[in-house]
Amino acid sequence: MSETRIRLDEVHPVEILGINNERLKLLQQQFPKLIILARGNEIILKGDDDEMLRLHEKIRRMIQYVSRYQNLPEPALSNILETNTKPGASKAPAPVHEEGFLLVGNEGAVIKAKTPNQHRLVTASENDDIVFAVGPAGTGKTYTSVAIAVRALKNKQVKRIVLTRPAVEAGENLGFLPGDLKEKIDPYLRPLYDALDDMIPPEKLRQYMEHRIIEVAPLAFMRGRTLNHAYVILDEAQNTTPSQIKMFLTRMGPQAKFIITGDLTQIDLPRHQKSGLISAIDTLRDIEGISVIRLTTVDVIRHRLVKDIITAYEREDEMNKGPKDPPPHPDAVL
Repeated sequence: MSETRIRLDEVHPVEILGINNERLKLLQQQFPKLIILARGNEIILKGDDDEMLRLHEKIRRMIQYVSRYQNLPEPALSNILETNTKPGASKAPAPVHEEGFLLVGNEGAVIKAKTPNQHRLVTASENDDIVFAVGPAGTGKTYTSVAIAVRALKNKQVKRIVLTRPAVEAGENLGFLPGDLKEKIDPYLRPLYDALDDMIPPEKLRQYMEHRIIEVAPLAFMRGRTLNHAYVILDEAQNTTPSQIKMFLTRMGPQAKFIITGDLTQIDLPRHQKSGLISAIDTLRDIEGISVIRLTTVDVIRHRLVKDIITAYEREDEMNKGPKDPPPHPDAVL
C-alpha cells in the first residue's frame, strides 16, 4: 500500500480540514478506497496510487485557493471537489462571486459592493490613484475601502496596507482615558480593526500586523514617511486640518493608492477650524487621477432606522438654518 504526505505549512489546517475535521470526513466519503489521516499540519494518504493522485490534486487546489483568498467557502469547496482535473494542473480555481464581488471574508462571507455608489467607489479606485469617498454614516465608505485594499494585497498589487485616522476628540478628553498612548488611541482606530477582522483570519491578520504588512496608526504617525507600493486609507478625514491632509497626501510614493473617506456632517474640529477634507476636495478637484465619490442616504446599509435617523437630522439642520434676513436698504437709518 502506497503512502503520501501533504504538508499544510502555507495555510491554517482548519481551512482545509474543517472544524472537527468535517472536511476531512467529506474527503473520505468521496474517496472511500483511501485511508485519509490528519496529523498536526500534515494529511496522510494511503491506498491506490491513481486515487491518491486525484485526491492530492484536489487538496492542492484547496490549498491554492486558501493561499490566495484566505478562506475556502463551501461553494468554492464544492466546485473543487466536483471538478475533474488532471494532476499537475496549474490554473487556480476561480473565486465564487457575484456582481460587485471584492473578496471572500471569514467564514466564507462574500464581501462586495452593494450599492451604485459603492460600485462607483470600487471603479474609481481601479482607475485613479487618489479617491475621496464622502458620505454620511452607514454608507460603507470605510468598510468598502478596506475591502478594496485587502483585495489588492491578496492579489499582490501592493506590498502592504496602511490604515490611518486622526485622533480627534468627540466630546471626551484623551487625557482622562486610562492607559498609555496606544491604549488611548486604539479606540479611535477600532472601526478599522473591525473591518479587518471580517476579512482576514485572526492568525493571518496577526502575522500581517507583526510584520507590518498591515499597519493601523494615527495620522500624526504619518509625518516624514514615504509610502511606497502600498494601499493607504485615511478614514474620518473630515477631522483633519488643511495642513494635516496636505501632509498626508504628500506621503504618496511610487505604486501607491490612496482612499480618503469622511462624513462632512460629523466634523469634530473646533468651530473656527476649517476641515481639511473640504479644502482638499475644493483645491484638488481639477487634477487628473483624483476622483470624488459622494455617497448618500440611499447607500446606507446598516439597520433600516439609520437612514431615517440621518434624514431626520438633515431635515432639522435645514429648518434650523431658516430664511436669511434681507440686507438693509441703502437709505435705511442705522
